[in-house]
Amino acid sequence: MTVTLRPAVVGDLVPVGALHQRSRVATYSSFLPPGALADPTPEAMGAYWVERWTWERDEHLMTVAERDGRLVGFSYLGPDDAGDPATGLLNAIHLDPAERGRGTGRALMADALDTMRGRGWRRAVLWVLERNTGARGFYEHGGWSWTGQTRDERIGLVPVPQLRYARRLPGH
Repeated sequence: MTVTLRPAVVGDLVPVGALHQRSRVATYSSFLPPGALADPTPEAMGAYWVERWTWERDEHLMTVAERDGRLVGFSYLGPDDAGDPATGLLNAIHLDPAERGRGTGRALMADALDTMRGRGWRRAVLWVLERNTGARGFYEHGGWSWTGQTRDERIGLVPVPQLRYARRLPGH
């Protein structure tokens, strides 16, 4: 079956949290210690998304991907975190680990770029973990490039370097 995309609704947020945690563990376990990925629990990640959605839903958009009626991925986007009104920020694309390589990430990316362009943004940016070579390759293949900007965030107690990527939006 093909994947279908739709805007998220409140009832999706707890399952999105569980999927988000599964995706993090599967993707980051090759370079982060298990203790860093043990928390938050899938339930806590669901609560995080419910809370975040409460405050950001007017400016942000979550799109969910479903295959055979089952949640298999999501994207989340909103305004630029540096305040540039011509730029949108792709906050997240996460897939259920079993969904990798099936075109769902590409579908979510194309949808996110079209949505950003439709909001009038000319440029898109995102942050990616420096050691997440799979995601970096995915973004680079999709026309994104590193801006030279870095930041350190924490996953658990572990500092994790991130790289800022950018690309022009289709039609600009």
